[in-house]
Amino acid sequence: MKAIIKTNKGEMHVDFYETDAPNTVANFVKLAKSGYYDGLKWHRVIPNFVIQGGCPNSKDGAKGMVGTGGPGYKIDCETKGGNQYHDRGVLSMAHAGRNTGGSQFFVVHGRANTAHLDGVHTCFGKLSTGEDVLDAIREGDSIDTIEIID
Repeated sequence: MKAIIKTNKGEMHVDFYETDAPNTVANFVKLAKSGYYDGLKWHRVIPNFVIQGGCPNSKDGAKGMVGTGGPGYKIDCETKGGNQYHDRGVLSMAHAGRNTGGSQFFVVHGRANTAHLDGVHTCFGKLSTGEDVLDAIREGDSIDTIEIID
């Protein structure tokens, strides 16, 4: 299974880690197919670290502090499988502590500043194309839609 994250800066194509993080992938796919991510912003962008999105409070007109929202439930971390290394282009689930993820995710700029995230945050996919878009994203840029390709 794959995804195309369509942003105002272009597209990023994702290959999912279905074997290594099946529940996290299923959650992300369910949210994407429902349109949950449509119109959300990249609310946290730290150069040479990550871009983060998926907070419903980042949508135009939403109430609540940006960066604190979620889907109304929590999912467990899946950090024991393979591919749990935060390399360039990896998608990983953001959370506020173990087993508190939901909808927020980040995409890694590079390995140099992210090794400490290994085994803490669930890696659930990696960009196959679109690293130029990853580098172009700035805080406040939009996630227009996420298309899932079964």
